[in-house]
Amino acid sequence: MGNKHKEENVGFDEQYYVPCLRWKQGEYQGLLRLREETKHRIIPLLEVPEIGFDFETGEDAKTIDKHLEKFAKRVIEKWGGQMAFVDLRLIPVNERMRDGRHPLKYVFDGLREVGSFSVPVTGMARDAAYQEAVRDEVGAGGHGVCFRISLEEAADDDLGMKIGRLLKTLRTQLETVDLVLDCGAPKYEPLEGFASMMLGLIGNLPDLAKWRSFTVCGTSFPQSMGALQLGGQKVLRYEWLFYKKLLDLLGRGKRKPTFGDYGIAHPDVVVMDMRLVKPAGTLRYTVDDAWYVIKGPNVRDNGTTQYQDHCAKLAKSNLFLGKTFSAGDDYVEKCAQGAVGTGNLTTWRWVGTNHHLEKVVADLANVFGS
Repeated sequence: MGNKHKEENVGFDEQYYVPCLRWKQGEYQGLLRLREETKHRIIPLLEVPEIGFDFETGEDAKTIDKHLEKFAKRVIEKWGGQMAFVDLRLIPVNERMRDGRHPLKYVFDGLREVGSFSVPVTGMARDAAYQEAVRDEVGAGGHGVCFRISLEEAADDDLGMKIGRLLKTLRTQLETVDLVLDCGAPKYEPLEGFASMMLGLIGNLPDLAKWRSFTVCGTSFPQSMGALQLGGQKVLRYEWLFYKKLLDLLGRGKRKPTFGDYGIAHPDVVVMDMRLVKPAGTLRYTVDDAWYVIKGPNVRDNGTTQYQDHCAKLAKSNLFLGKTFSAGDDYVEKCAQGAVGTGNLTTWRWVGTNHHLEKVVADLANVFGS
C-alpha cells in the first residue's frame, strides 16, 4: 500500500480512515499539520463547500469561477499528491463555469494539472450532466471513481440494478470503484439494533468483495452547539461505538469496512445570516468514545480570550493527551500558558480537527493492532 497514490486500481483496507471534511480553512489547515505517518493512514473525502449566500445583496456570495479558482492549488498545497476523494454534491446542478465547463470538469482538470491523486465522487441520484462529467474524468484521470450511497439507497431492493446501470453510464467496473456507505447523522440508539440493521444492509450490497474499497461513514456530532450547556461535557461518539460493534458482529471471514466520520462537524449545511448569528466559543476535543466539548458564551459579545480559560481547563484535566500528541494539542497547551494568541473560530476548527484526525488514526491502530 506504500505506493497506493500512484496506481489506478489499488484499494485500501479497514486499517485506514476516511474522514469527510468540508474543504474550508479550518479543515485543510488541520490536515496540513498532521504527522506524515498519520497522513499515510488517511484517505479524506473532501467536499467542495457551498458557494454561500450574501443576505445583504440577496445573491450568491461569489461567482462559481471565483469560488473554485483556488481549489486545486490548495489541495496540492495542503494535502500534496496523496489520494483523496472529491465530491461536488454541494454545488447547485445548474452552475457552469464562465467557459461553459461543468464545475466537476473544471475542478478535476485543475487537480490533474497540479498532480493530485483525486478520485471523483458520485451517487445514484446525481443528474445526467454530473454523471457525464464524472465519466469523462474516469477516462481522463485513470484514478477510478467513488460511489457514495445513502442508507435509504442501500435498502433499495433494486440497488444492484441501479449500480449496474451507473457502471455502464460511467464505462467502468466494480474493481475500480470505491464504495462509501454514508449514514449521514442517523439515530444510532439502540446501538445493538442499529448495528444489526447495518449488517443487513451490508449484506444487500452487490458483490462486496469486488469493490476496490468499502467504507462506512456517519456521525453523531450535534447539529448545533445550542443544545449543549455552558462548561465542559462529554458527547458520545456513537459512530465509533457502532463501528466497533459492527466489527464484532461481522466476525472473521467477512469484509470489514473502513471507518469514516465527519470530523468534529455535522454533515448538514445550514444557511445562516452571519450578521445575526452569535456563535459560542467552543473547544471540541476528541477522547475515547466521546468528544469533550467546552462551551463558553458567544464570541461576538464576549470575544475569544475565553479560549485561554478553555485550554487551561482541558490541559489540567486527565483527558488531555499532552502537547506532543498533535499540532492541535501543542496549540492548546501554548494557549493555556499564554504563549500563543487565542485566535478565532477558524483557529479552533483546525486545532480540533487536527487532534481528532490523529486520535482516530491512533484508535484504529489500537483496534486492529497495527
